[in-house]
Amino acid sequence: MKQLHEGAKWVFRIRTYVSLFFILIFLLSFIIPLAITTSTASDNFLSLWGLSLLLIIAITIFIGEFYSRFAYKNWKYELTSHELKLERGIIWKKYSAIPFERVQNIDIKRGILARIIGFSTIDIQTAGYHAPGSAGSVSEGHIPAVSVKEAEQMRDFLIKKIGKRQGL
Repeated sequence: MKQLHEGAKWVFRIRTYVSLFFILIFLLSFIIPLAITTSTASDNFLSLWGLSLLLIIAITIFIGEFYSRFAYKNWKYELTSHELKLERGIIWKKYSAIPFERVQNIDIKRGILARIIGFSTIDIQTAGYHAPGSAGSVSEGHIPAVSVKEAEQMRDFLIKKIGKRQGL
């Protein structure tokens, strides 16, 4: 099975940091009142506040790096002669096999970050797939980061498979 493009680490990293930012705000909403009520002098408050903030930032960076590296390491894909196999997940592994007979459309996306780093995102829509939760859902055959050249080759390969199926 193939590994994602190195740029996927940045995708996972940014996604993790955005999520952790909201958790950080939530935690700070508890730490600030606690620091105010437990401090008697302004020097104590500032030192407790600064220490808490540094600790939370350090934990956030550690979790972000840990998650992005393991998410990248555990995300694999493979095109066989009959299907696309996907394997992903850190704690809960998810294995998918998408038969080429169900493929309806292949989209290649390149956002700003993807163009800077040099990768593409592939979305393979399939017949009969309905993503759970419509907001922000992705296709069944979502591959977050492959090289630009490989994305084009995968699209051409899948289009040929679809064309043979339809007798074109």
